Amino acid sequence: MFESWGDGARSLTDAVTALTGGKGGAYPSGTSLLIRGASESVIIDPSVTVVEKGPPADVDAVINSHGHEDHMAGNGSFPNARIHMHDDDLPAAHGIDGLLAIFGYNIGDNPEMALTFQEEFHYTPRPDATGFQDGHVWDLGGGVSVEAVHLPGHTRGHSGFRITGGIFFLSDIDLSGFGPYYGDVWSDLDQFEESLVIAREEDAKYYVTFHHKGIIEERETFLQMLDAFEAVIPRRHQAMLDFLAEPRTITEMVEHRFVYRPGVEVVFADSVEERTARLHIARMRTRGEIEDFGNGLIRAI
Repeated sequence: MFESWGDGARSLTDAVTALTGGKGGAYPSGTSLLIRGASESVIIDPSVTVVEKGPPADVDAVINSHGHEDHMAGNGSFPNARIHMHDDDLPAAHGIDGLLAIFGYNIGDNPEMALTFQEEFHYTPRPDATGFQDGHVWDLGGGVSVEAVHLPGHTRGHSGFRITGGIFFLSDIDLSGFGPYYGDVWSDLDQFEESLVIAREEDAKYYVTFHHKGIIEERETFLQMLDAFEAVIPRRHQAMLDFLAEPRTITEMVEHRFVYRPGVEVVFADSVEERTARLHIARMRTRGEIEDFGNGLIRAI
């Protein structure tokens, strides 16, 4: 059934198959999960590779972990399947305006981004998509189920999934060296940290990230990766404070780059840097770590 996937297809249990596309699930692709029960089958986050290789047959429902373009790439490939996304991100599934809103954009000012989502990520509006909340369970029959675990911060509705057989899908808590991404208008730093606490409590046989790390089999390894991933937040915060040893503006912080490496050119880099900087500046103000000099200048105390 998955011959074209080669090593990219891996059976985790009799009911669950991981489908890893691209270079180890690197963006723009990722690792999708196909779960087959006795009465229904679902796919979580159908990637661009799922679209390119041809969608699995007989999928009854698509479950999106959140409303980002790479996690919804295959929604249009399952026209007869139900689409599910957490209520807080649901507008992204319904239409392109909702997707752009997550990033703080609108189609009038950003037609090129809308076109990218449509052409490169096969974005297809699904106005029929329905929402779910934390703890929702999909009973697929034969003792196979999927339970939603709300893990906001990356986006408002970002969710993981607890799957029969000891599998926990972390989605974009991806444990990469890049660290936590909270650079959208719908991102929240405090919520992200709270979600990391929730994820840490999950005791699973397999931990699956959408990007990069993919399938992690040992809890000890998972915890080590989670520690390193979480440590990026205070390291990023301190780097910003060091940069603010002399008065700087947010524009200068954006140009300096604290999320992306200097020289990395992606269309949304500046907006991500600005949103990330503003979240850390808000934290600095709460902690009394900075002072304002007027004219947009900020300095560490």
